[in-house]
Amino acid sequence: MKNTIKYCLLLTIGACLSWPIIINAQSHTSPKRLRLGYSIPIDKITPETMAYARANGIDCIETFLGPYVDTARNFKFTDQEITAMVTAAKKAADDAGIQIWSVHMLFGKNIDISLPNEAERLKVMALHKKILGFCTILKPKLILFHPSWYLGLNERELRKSQMIKSANEMNKIVKAMNATMVIENMLGPALLVDARRERPLCRTVEETVEIMNRLPNDIYSAIDLNHIKNPEKLIYAMGARLKTLHVSDGTGKAENHYFPCSGQGENNWVAILTALNKVNYNGPFMYECAYKDAKDFKPCYESLYQAFKQSLETSNEK
Repeated sequence: MKNTIKYCLLLTIGACLSWPIIINAQSHTSPKRLRLGYSIPIDKITPETMAYARANGIDCIETFLGPYVDTARNFKFTDQEITAMVTAAKKAADDAGIQIWSVHMLFGKNIDISLPNEAERLKVMALHKKILGFCTILKPKLILFHPSWYLGLNERELRKSQMIKSANEMNKIVKAMNATMVIENMLGPALLVDARRERPLCRTVEETVEIMNRLPNDIYSAIDLNHIKNPEKLIYAMGARLKTLHVSDGTGKAENHYFPCSGQGENNWVAILTALNKVNYNGPFMYECAYKDAKDFKPCYESLYQAFKQSLETSNEK
């Protein structure tokens, strides 16, 4: 009897003093904030730009080696020159405390991993292999590829097969770098661009799911929020396979790449952040958009985050 009284007393004290505080804290836990990043060409990574970005809340960057290669797949500088420039960029980021999160591989009409001509596809593979050699200096976490450029008419299945073949080949090299390969979804409001061309691969939720299901499980998804109407649907479809974002606003009909806080696009940011939260997305909020000043990235994200947080609080009150 005495033990029962003591137990009840402890329950009462706990209920009055500490337990409600713990429960209250748990029920009002704020959703996690994402790290912030932005896309910047390799030749713009300098001590000055990195120090400024870090001072304004940037944690990581995505870069690309486009300034070193022309559209005909020719390098503009010697290997020694490129090595020196990439090394300097890596040092600038490291000194500022900024992580090189991802490298966006080159793409275009002649730089397409889905090219139907096998000899040309192999030339693209050779280009990417050389670029990845330079990328080892940067030590990125992710290597991002476009699945294709625009396609000819009635060759979609062939292009998928070629792209998957290329992705498997590239994945071996990427893994040897201790990095992860990701494939980006592409713009595709309608199948046809014009009378002679189809939209790139991964243009819809359904096609992206189909192609990703045909790839190894250790090739992941990158979602461009400007490339598709209602991008939250693709976020849910990719789920745990989503590793990184390209953040911009748009209509899903064109390469708008609007700044998310410009008010120009149609994205529902509460729906997007809700989807990211539900799939436990752990990557950065990586801006790839038009912007005036890097100092605008953090307050923009904060405004989107607060609207999302408020929506959760409102939902919990109901």
